[in-house]
Amino acid sequence: MALLTKSKYLAGLQCPKYLWVQFHDKDRIPEPDAMAQHLFREGDKVGEMAKKLYPEGINISFDSFVENINQSKELLKEGKPLFEPGFIHNQCFSRGDILVPVEDEWDIIEVKSSTRVKDVNVHDVSFQKYVYEGAGLKIRNCYLLHMDTTYTRQGELDIEKLFKLENITERVEKFSEGLEGRIEFMMDIINSPTDPRKDIGAHCKSPYQCPITQCWDHLQENHVFKLYRGGVRSLNLYESGVHLIKDIPDSFELTGKQDVQRECGKTGKEFVSKEKLKPFLDGLNYPLYYLDFETFNTAIPMFDGLIPHQQVPFQYSLHVVKEEGSTPEHHEFLYKGSSDPRREFLDSLKGAVGSSGDIIVYSASFEKGILSKIGKYFGEEKWADSVNARMVDLLIPFRNFHYYNPAQQGSASIKKVLPALVGKDYFGLGIQGGAEANTEFTRVTYLNGENKEKVYSDLLKYCELDTLGMVWIVDKLKEKVE
Repeated sequence: MALLTKSKYLAGLQCPKYLWVQFHDKDRIPEPDAMAQHLFREGDKVGEMAKKLYPEGINISFDSFVENINQSKELLKEGKPLFEPGFIHNQCFSRGDILVPVEDEWDIIEVKSSTRVKDVNVHDVSFQKYVYEGAGLKIRNCYLLHMDTTYTRQGELDIEKLFKLENITERVEKFSEGLEGRIEFMMDIINSPTDPRKDIGAHCKSPYQCPITQCWDHLQENHVFKLYRGGVRSLNLYESGVHLIKDIPDSFELTGKQDVQRECGKTGKEFVSKEKLKPFLDGLNYPLYYLDFETFNTAIPMFDGLIPHQQVPFQYSLHVVKEEGSTPEHHEFLYKGSSDPRREFLDSLKGAVGSSGDIIVYSASFEKGILSKIGKYFGEEKWADSVNARMVDLLIPFRNFHYYNPAQQGSASIKKVLPALVGKDYFGLGIQGGAEANTEFTRVTYLNGENKEKVYSDLLKYCELDTLGMVWIVDKLKEKVE
């Protein structure tokens, strides 16, 4: 008998094809990547922490599906909070986080590691409520228990302040309208022998990135969904039969940046605005410090002075070009202890960035935000402010399309700009992105993961390429404007 669980119900809301594949073609679904596994672990930690708010609660195991259902039904009689109880109704199965008794009724407590209530969370709880009530429970109120970003850790965790409990009962009632019809529709899909053939669209990325990427295989590079902030425009073009940027009619109105993409798509050539790039480049003040941070974050703050999910810097790479044409000098830091890396990170950086010259970063808001927070926490606000004032954002000329290469495919990310402009990429590195750096550092540093020295070596090589890549990018831009 096919069962519709709450996770599959949410998948069905996003895309009928994704729901169908989960029952009929599971091999098309890739294994969760490192970041997904990290988020799962964080969610599990938050769930376990939330249980401490209900000390009389009873854990219900899931070693056996049938046993979980039987235990859940039996333990209702105890009149105590139940953790992860499972109930079934009309081929629908829901195993929630916490059920709290209130006289002869129950409150649903859904626990999330996020910091706010999202529509998908309300849909989740509305499905739970449908199953629980169908199984005979009286549901009084529905709540979402999520992380509270007004809480800053100082000393031992204050679990009461770590979480925020929001009553979502009214929203659940609204989202429950038409729920039985949606369930019936999904059961028809589950029992169908054929793929529902849902076309691509905005739903592929909302509320989550769909793992089934084959749906996009029919599109060539630089398709209309690569338009910068394409949104409805991209969807309208696709639905009208225009699939590639180069095929967008001249009569179709685009933004200025999108128009650059269209022109580059038609010609296959790069776009260079010398009159915009030259002032940016001429305004750089030597010595130039090319700087990049790597950070990790956890839902539950690990150290004093942190809020939930706050980014913690653990590594930097710095290339210093003392004067135009000189060979870059490389400096780097990687924390290899087992506690809070911020003080060592700060002390090392203070000794490396000097007191004059521009500090070139890629997406300055990130680095500025990190420095402001740790500067404030360690009483180094004046220094942090002075460093932030020297920062120059290399993202700006690419985000503003002062330079654009069709190989960027609408992205201003350094991961796209570097190969398009310089011909260098991250292929072959042991770590190839910030998310992977985050998860791998956390795994080997705080979770006793394997291959620690290899991971540290890979981290250094990855971060070094970020800053050396910026040196190459500036040099290439100078060539373009000469």
